[in-house]
Amino acid sequence: MDDRFGILERLASGVVVGDGGYLLELEHRGYVQAGPYTPEVVLEHPDAVRQLHREFRQAGSEVLQALTFYAADDKLQPRWGSRMTDEVNRAAVRLAREVACPDALVSGTVTQTTTYVPGDPASDRRAGVSFARQLDAQCDEGVDFVIAETFRYLGEARLALAAIVERGVPAMITLNVGPRGTGDGVDGPECARTLAGEGAAIVGVNCNWDPDMSLRVAAAMRAAVPAGAYVACQPVGFRTADPARPFTALEEFPLSLERLQLTRFDLARFAREAADAGIGYIGGCCGVGAYHVRAMAEALGRHPPASEKSPDLSRHVLPDVQARALPPPEPATLCGRIDESAVQVP
Repeated sequence: MDDRFGILERLASGVVVGDGGYLLELEHRGYVQAGPYTPEVVLEHPDAVRQLHREFRQAGSEVLQALTFYAADDKLQPRWGSRMTDEVNRAAVRLAREVACPDALVSGTVTQTTTYVPGDPASDRRAGVSFARQLDAQCDEGVDFVIAETFRYLGEARLALAAIVERGVPAMITLNVGPRGTGDGVDGPECARTLAGEGAAIVGVNCNWDPDMSLRVAAAMRAAVPAGAYVACQPVGFRTADPARPFTALEEFPLSLERLQLTRFDLARFAREAADAGIGYIGGCCGVGAYHVRAMAEALGRHPPASEKSPDLSRHVLPDVQARALPPPEPATLCGRIDESAVQVP
């Protein structure tokens, strides 16, 4: 791909729209097992992965993430053996590239390990080896940049960042962090300053909290880093009514989340508010589907291919549906239930 159209060049010219959640969506479709949530689907059912990539691309995603979440030895090896790690990482990048060409970007992806222990040098070494193995396979297949995501510890995120920087590709680091900060006791703005200072081109948040909460933390990060650093926000597509409880701590997780599902209007409003807050990379995580991405893209003034099939309720056969042709009024807050006084973002 021409370097003029890389991730940094796109961010310099405006907001970049990312994609949505893969593992939960593929679990719904019967291709991923709830519990381990490992991505061997890229080998077992590649057409299912291609189709989901196509749906996000059709909806306006400018970046397709390789499905390598949990594609590391600590998750794959117990069931599949060590050889699966390289195969999954390579196949995932190839699938994303098939769909992304010619004008979308492909990001590699590394995520938190299951064995990291803050302050333990042996744990640091294990994590570093894990990240290096994944990145070597992904970079060899030709990713445009790498997203290191869903980190609960700043220390582990720094290890992933160092491994990406060593391979000479742009790094986007997003933390699984709410208003209380990371597991090793660092608040969002300080995380952003640290990661930007160590070479991350993009810093931000993803997963675990809804758009309202995630955007509050991302906006605080935006205020903490220089103008030349970019900030990303990729929330879940579910309501998280308590700012102290991520969606993984809710009784609905992981098999009854549908009752908490956000609408396309919620995600459209999120996209507008995120752009107004100076967030440069706007996408989604678990529970954000292609129809949400289309709503976000359209809210940002885009007209992706899927917009040719955007709703037109005025043409519905039922008169009472025709009467509802206009979208409902937006709630006073994004998800309609956050108590401002209960939220403390540094």
